[in-house]
Amino acid sequence: MLKLALFVAGIVCCAFLPVLPSLWNLAGLCLLLLLVSRLAPARPAWLAGMLLAFLLGLGYADARAQWRLAQALPASLWQKPLALQGVVRGLPVSGTYGVRMQFEVEQVLTSGAQLPERVQLSVFARKGEATSDMAWHAGERWRLTARFRPLQSTANPHGFDAEQWYWSEGILATGTVQPGAQRLGEANDVLAVVDRLRERLVLRIETVLGQQRAAGLVAGLTVGAQQQIAREEWQSLARTGLTHVVSISGLHITMVAGMAAAIVAWLLRRWPVSYLHPRILIVLSGVMAAAAYAVLAGFSVPTQRTLYMLCCVALMLLWRRTWSGLHIWWLALAIVLLIDPFAVLAPGLWLSFGLVAALMLSSLGRRRPAGKVQQALMGQWAATVASLLPLLAMFGSFLLVSPLANALGIPFVSVLLTPASLLAVALPWDLPLQLAGWLAEWFYRGVDWLAQLPVWQAAALPWPLLLLGGIGSVWLLAPGGMPGRWLGGSLLLPVLFYQPAAPEPGTARIRLLDVGQGLAVLIQTHQHALLFDTGAAGGERWVLPQLRGFGIRQLDVLLLSHNDKDHDAATADIAAAIPLRRVLAGQAATLEQYGLTGEICQRGQSWVWDGVRFDVLWPPAGAQLPDDNSHSCVLRVASWRHAILISGDAPRAVEQQLVADYGGQLRSTVLVVGHHGSRTSTAPEWLETVAPQWSVLSVGFLNRYRHPQPRVLEALQAQGGVLRTDADGLISVDMGTELSFECYRIQAARYWRSPGNCGVAAN
Repeated sequence: MLKLALFVAGIVCCAFLPVLPSLWNLAGLCLLLLLVSRLAPARPAWLAGMLLAFLLGLGYADARAQWRLAQALPASLWQKPLALQGVVRGLPVSGTYGVRMQFEVEQVLTSGAQLPERVQLSVFARKGEATSDMAWHAGERWRLTARFRPLQSTANPHGFDAEQWYWSEGILATGTVQPGAQRLGEANDVLAVVDRLRERLVLRIETVLGQQRAAGLVAGLTVGAQQQIAREEWQSLARTGLTHVVSISGLHITMVAGMAAAIVAWLLRRWPVSYLHPRILIVLSGVMAAAAYAVLAGFSVPTQRTLYMLCCVALMLLWRRTWSGLHIWWLALAIVLLIDPFAVLAPGLWLSFGLVAALMLSSLGRRRPAGKVQQALMGQWAATVASLLPLLAMFGSFLLVSPLANALGIPFVSVLLTPASLLAVALPWDLPLQLAGWLAEWFYRGVDWLAQLPVWQAAALPWPLLLLGGIGSVWLLAPGGMPGRWLGGSLLLPVLFYQPAAPEPGTARIRLLDVGQGLAVLIQTHQHALLFDTGAAGGERWVLPQLRGFGIRQLDVLLLSHNDKDHDAATADIAAAIPLRRVLAGQAATLEQYGLTGEICQRGQSWVWDGVRFDVLWPPAGAQLPDDNSHSCVLRVASWRHAILISGDAPRAVEQQLVADYGGQLRSTVLVVGHHGSRTSTAPEWLETVAPQWSVLSVGFLNRYRHPQPRVLEALQAQGGVLRTDADGLISVDMGTELSFECYRIQAARYWRSPGNCGVAAN
């Protein structure tokens, strides 16, 4: 079993390497260790065998990763129109701006071009066209032209990592479909037939239940159409820790397998058969039911992993050997990772396997089985303890109401709502569907009530605290005979109350968040925090996780430079989640749009926090300016030795006026480049006057505006070092005695992540 664990550890380690090792080097090491294990004395041979198991896991994951990397989109084809032919897989998702879908590439029609086997396509609605009129359906074959980009996305230390998700799902490129796509008819393979069935079932559910939220939940639980669940519902589910309950994964598939096996066992007790052992029929019925449900749910990657695990357990049961629960656990994990080594990047894998391990650990050493009520309480206690650390580490929060929500929600959804929904879509009458919708609505009402209760927020944890918390969790779950078991709780206290070290008085820490084509800058002093702009819409996805991960519990100032969606569109999400002591805005329209009480930025506003000075340099009080960008607040933050200047989208006319008014007082060590490097900003006289040693750009990767403009970039590079979020991810600047930088793509380099270089050295 130890060798199996080391094999798994090798696969896991590969996913977090910055660079993949040479397969030839690994093969040579494995051969050497094999010889040592055969020829050396007992102890060195044992050690060589252990190392060999680890290197075999590492080498296997390395080989699979090399094969997947070879399919990546070449840089020469980025944003080039490519003709291709293929099949729509899964269910297309209609949104505000168009349709998004997964597309299996059958043939690339452009000569000399290559594409990954599966890509994600977006079809944007043309002006005046409703997304409901865009006829893209599951299982259809199309010939089309699209412009593709690699899987690169925003790179921040906390929250959802889109690049990691794309890589784990095997999506290596995303594309935008160009006009003129041709429908070729329906594909006839099994997946296409199943996808069309799923689409028809979703349409039937919506026809019977209407556009109410219950319809989305029933569709999600039956055919895996989770895109039908609105964002507001996902937020409420996340607040209560119940997202896993409505996502078809291990819980639901295992439940369906268990129910099918129980029904067959009940039938066999009454009508026994002689031609086959009952155990074989019971086990096979459970596996077949699980497989059918996984296929109906779209055979997504999480459902595949669960099915593989159940097949492994079924084989152990049919083998008629005495296997301990721990042996089966390790073997199931090894098989899942052998089939899909990229699953190590999926939080759901570790949450599900971790929960099973916790349940096994909590039941060890018992001389006789506990009663049903006691078993339920023990299971809930084990689930709570086991999920505490992963939820804090992965999501930065633990819901105080989560144990209660799961104790009520899991049996309601698993035993009542999901079976009722599956039965309803299988029957031709509307009444069962209406009953399932009624149950779904009552579930949502309970979620809405529970979502109002408190959430425990925690900053991102360093690895020593994670290790300490892991030891504490295992200690708490240890068998009853373990001495001082409850002392394990004391090892979890530092995890719950951890707060990152604040900057020293007189210094400031500036973080330019990677929000794509937008701007969001977090400035911290010893006891205060200011957020300059919020980026585009979706603050709960990008900005809020960073604020929570950095331990920001309130914002002393939220400064919104001007009324532009790539600078203030996430304001509502942030204002709803974090207390704001003061709001400054470049335009009154911003305050009105988001219902905020605040002040208008005015030249002359100034304050000092912990020895760091903040000065608003623009706009003048009562000025009538020609456009939104001209109203941009301009902020200069100065410690005793360094300064940073942030100008939002201020155009060249504003820059020239500031140069005339302030002259050498504008000089700053770091410049956050105006308007993302557009040619409308960063005038030569502005750059000469500010004289930054470093220039920082907040831009989206391959953005449609082509920011930064080449001439602007050349001028910045001639002035000093250049950092940019599309290349470096989140950029952290410490203004202390010395000026220091950290770039997330360097700090958290992975072989599957687009690499960063943390700027160009200053002249």
